[in-house]
Parts: sequence; C-alpha cells; structure tokens
Amino acid sequence: MQELVFASFNKHKVDEIQLLLGNSYKVSVPSDYGIHSDIPETGDTLSENAKIKGKYIHQLLALNCFSDDSGLEIEALDGKPGVHSARYAGDEKDSEKNIDKVLYELSNLSNRNASFKTVICLIYNNQTYEFVGVIKGEILKERRGSNGFGYDAIFKPFGYELSFAQMSSDQKASISHRAKAIEQLITFLKTVQ
Repeated sequence: MQELVFASFNKHKVDEIQLLLGNSYKVSVPSDYGIHSDIPETGDTLSENAKIKGKYIHQLLALNCFSDDSGLEIEALDGKPGVHSARYAGDEKDSEKNIDKVLYELSNLSNRNASFKTVICLIYNNQTYEFVGVIKGEILKERRGSNGFGYDAIFKPFGYELSFAQMSSDQKASISHRAKAIEQLITFLKTVQ
C-alpha cells in the first residue's frame, strides 16, 4: 500500500479523500509526523494556496504529498467567497456564519448559480502536478440536510434534488468537485506506480 501525506488538518476532508482513494493508498496527515502548526494559506487563488500548502509540507517531510484548496464560487457575487470560503464571515472559520452571510448576500438576487471547485497539488518524486475538479449547481434559499460540512447544506448540484448535506457520504463522494479532482490524481498515480 502506497502512502501519501495529505497536507491538511481537516478530518472531514481526510476521511472523504481516504474513501475516494480506497485501499490502494494510505493517507497520512502532518500530525502523524508531529506537525501541528497551521499550514500557510496566503495565495490569491485556490491553485496558489494548494501549491503553498503542498510545498510547505514537502519541505518539512521530503515525502510524496498532496494538498488541496477548495472553494465555493457564486456567479452573482463575482466568484465569492472563492479562495476565502473557509473564512468568509471571519477568521474563526465558522461554517454557520459563512452560510448566513451567503444567504444574506443572495437574499434579493435571482441568480443563484454557483460551483464548488477543488484544486489538488501533488508533489511526487519532487515534481509538482495539478488536478482540478468542478461541480456546478445552485445555492438554496435555506439549509437542507445535516450531513457534510462547510456550505453543503445550501449547495444543490444541477441534476439532483438533494443538497450535498442531504446526500450520503458515498453519494456525495461519487459526484463532488473533490471526487473529480481525486479521480484525476488516482489516474495519474496509476501511471507512475
């Protein structure tokens, strides 16, 4: 079983990615190696943040690793919250406050089109690769469901009747932006084994 270090402390993401990667890979995290400090996220784009996080962990551990940055991009808000999705309502990363802010900003707008985007940066054998996954949908007018995390309760992908938070973990994992980026990562890893 191949090991990859995932540059994240977000247990939800780690669980979701391990589910997507299956039994071929063991996903470890920085805390498994005694690293507990915040990983910098100073980029202006999801891509920049993914690269910053990946390079930070790679420099510390010199192991194959990958990182991601994900964001909700809302058409009527000119792509916001985007790179600031986790801290949209403040530095405390409060998902409920973030959702409240989005719902308030969209309250008088009819265009509720949005997309979730994930950028994965893989550093493998000292080479850097990037994989991007996107799922389009709409922002609901109220929360629906209690599964998931982040903005899942107000995001309904096009072609589905359920919000991400109403879906089972398996159903969400099979269609999500992260799943699409991870599929590309897995395809790549199969070519280099």
